[in-house]
Amino acid sequence: MSTLAIGPDEAVAAAAAAAPDWAATAPVDRARALEAVAEALEAERAELVALADSETRLGTARLNGELSRTTFQLRLFAEQARAGEFLDVRIDRADPQWPTGPRPDLRRYRTAIGPVLVFAASNFPFAFSVAGGDTASAWAAGCPVVVKVHPGHPELSRRTAEIILRALSQAGVPDGVFGLIEGQQAGVDALRHPALRAAAFTGSERGGLALARIAADRPEPIPFYGELGSVNPVVVTPAAADARGAEIAQGYIGSLTLGAGQICTNPGLLFVPADDGLMDEIVRLLREVPTAPMLGEWISEAYVAGAGRLAGHPGTRTLVWPDDETSASPRLLTMDLTTFAADLQNTAQECFGPLGLVITYERLRDLAPVVAALPGQLTASLHAHPDEADETGALTALTTALADRSGRVLWNEWPTGVSVTHAMQHGGPFPATTTPTTTSVGTAAIERFQRPVTYQSWPPALLPPALRDDNPWQIPQRTRP
Repeated sequence: MSTLAIGPDEAVAAAAAAAPDWAATAPVDRARALEAVAEALEAERAELVALADSETRLGTARLNGELSRTTFQLRLFAEQARAGEFLDVRIDRADPQWPTGPRPDLRRYRTAIGPVLVFAASNFPFAFSVAGGDTASAWAAGCPVVVKVHPGHPELSRRTAEIILRALSQAGVPDGVFGLIEGQQAGVDALRHPALRAAAFTGSERGGLALARIAADRPEPIPFYGELGSVNPVVVTPAAADARGAEIAQGYIGSLTLGAGQICTNPGLLFVPADDGLMDEIVRLLREVPTAPMLGEWISEAYVAGAGRLAGHPGTRTLVWPDDETSASPRLLTMDLTTFAADLQNTAQECFGPLGLVITYERLRDLAPVVAALPGQLTASLHAHPDEADETGALTALTTALADRSGRVLWNEWPTGVSVTHAMQHGGPFPATTTPTTTSVGTAAIERFQRPVTYQSWPPALLPPALRDDNPWQIPQRTRP
C-alpha cells in the first residue's frame, strides 16, 4: 500500500490512478473495507486514545467516546454501501408513446466523483480527522481519499494512517485509495492538482474561505465542502424562563463549556427576557466551572483575543471574566437587543471557545427580524413552553426565521451533540458552510462525493453493473416500463 506522508502530487496521482477501479468495486466490497478499518481502529483503541490525549488534552473519556463514534460511522457507511440505495438507480425503458415524444431507454445513477481531499479538523482528532466522516462517506461513495493532516495532532494522524493502510491492504483494496499528506503548502498544492475532484474541510472561516477560493479559481473548479463556524443562536421565551429557568441555565452552561467550548455547535448566542432571574442563575453556575485546557496555545490565544474584542464593543457588559486576562476560562458577556442588532458583523461573529453572549430583549416579537438578519448557522434552538400561546404570531415568525438561518432547529434542547444517523443535517446557510445543500454528518453526507450520469440507449453489456437488468450488485432499482 501507499507510504505515509507522501508529497501532494504523488498522493493525488495515486488516488486518480485508483479511482476507476475503486468506483467500479461492488458496494459489498467497499462495505467490507470500511468495516475492516473500523475493526482495526478498535483493536488499537488504547494506544490511539493515549496518543490523542497527549496531543489534544481532550481527556480519555471524551476521546474514547469520539473513537466509538468514528468506528460506528465507518460501519454505518458500510451499511449504506452494502444496501446500495445511495446509487439512486432510475431506469426508464424506451416508450414510443411517451407524451412528450418517443422516449429512449434512459438509465441514471450516481457514481463516484473521483479523488477527494479531506482537511482534518483540530477539535475532533478522530471523528473529523484521518478516519472521520468525510473519509468514510467518500470511501462509501467509491472515491479515493487524500487526507491533509492537522498540525494539532500529527503523531495520532500518522499512527491512524498506518492502521488504515494495513487494514485496507489486508482487505484487498487497491493502492491509492488512501493517502496522507502533511503541511499547509501540501494541502494547497493538492487542492490545485488537476486530478482532484472534490474537497472537504472543517475549521475556521478564514482558512476555509481561503481554500474555497482556491477550489473555485482552478482552471476546472471543484466542489469545496467547508464547515466554517457558527454561533448557534438559542432563544428562551418568557414562559420557558418562568417555568424552568434553573433547568435552562444548567443546560446552557453544560452546552457552552462542553469540550472547553471547542465545538462547532457551541451555543454562542443566548436570547433571554430582560429583567429575568435566569441571567443571575447563569452567572452563578458559570463561575463554578473550572478552566479547561484548550487544544493548543494558538487556539487559546485566539479565544482570549476574540473575547477581548467583543468585550470592548460599545454597549457590552462583562458578567463573568477571569482576573487573569490570558486565561482560557469561560467568559460571559451581555448586551441588549438594539445594540446587538446594530452591528451584527461584529456582535454575531464566532469566538471559538467557552464564550457566551447573552442578548436581552423586551418583546418576543422583536426577535424574528434580528434572527432573520443573522449570518447562516449550523443550528438554532428555541426554548418555549409546549402550551405557550402565540396570539401575536411571534413564535411562528421566530420558528420561520430560525429555520431559514440554520440547518438544524432544536426545540427545548441544546445543540452540542450531533447524532450520526440518517436524518441528521450538519450544515447550513453561508458562512456556516460553503455548500448549504449538503451535510457533513449522517448518511446523506455520501451525496457530496457523487455525480449523476445517464446512459441513453446503451448496449446492455457495456452498462455499469448498477444499471444492468440482471442487477449483479443486487441493489435497489427504480424501474418504469
